Amino acid sequence: MPASVSAPGPTALPARVVTDWCVESLTALDEDACYALPNVAPGRPRRLIVYLHGIIPPVPDSPQKHTVEGTVSRASLRAGVAAIVPRGRRGVGPPQARDWWAWPTTAGAIAALTPAIVARWADAKRKLESIVGAAFDRTYLAGSSNGAYYLAALAARADRLLEGFPVDGFGAMSGGAAPGGAFEAFAKTAPRPFYVGFGAYDEESKANARSLVAALQAAHWPVRAAEHPFGHGANEVYLDEAIEFWAAADDGAETDGH
Repeated sequence: MPASVSAPGPTALPARVVTDWCVESLTALDEDACYALPNVAPGRPRRLIVYLHGIIPPVPDSPQKHTVEGTVSRASLRAGVAAIVPRGRRGVGPPQARDWWAWPTTAGAIAALTPAIVARWADAKRKLESIVGAAFDRTYLAGSSNGAYYLAALAARADRLLEGFPVDGFGAMSGGAAPGGAFEAFAKTAPRPFYVGFGAYDEESKANARSLVAALQAAHWPVRAAEHPFGHGANEVYLDEAIEFWAAADDGAETDGH
């Protein structure tokens, strides 16, 4: 498919959505999803990032929400890549934040909830494509903290868990670990480029991220691991580097004729 060089004008602007989920720099797609739609980067395919947040308190406004949505908004604008930030679920968070917005990370919750979650992402993508007036050429799944742990579990079994929502690359930032049976699972799953970014001062996440990198490398997935002088949390440099890595992988695939 030829690379897109500019974004078409919106063709199906939705009715105004009222939600407390989206910060000012993002637009509400529906009650539980926000989007950014910058101009397409010249010479690049039309790309979409679906970004999974970490745990967010169930209040209308919070520093956590502003940090993650602002990070995605600014990185999306710089790169000319569209983005969707869906809201997770309540009741699946860690013990200290059980009722916060979060993503499932236990085996039972992942198995039970993932089909409905992924169907919602696919629906959000279709809605945004309707607004754009064109399909996306590439779709990437990224996330930080709790979202990165969920993402790593999905990636290991992407051919089954992400059926109906094809993903061209993954990005785990300030979170993510090798799930149970990771090597065998990754070895049986079609490889995609996988970016792993973590903070030097985030000891737990750093150790877990390195276990994820080791499992991916053992299964011969294309991986870029990057350590930065940060603590825990979403950061724009992770997304900047992930987008660059995915683009390089795209260029290599095109060069190789795949």
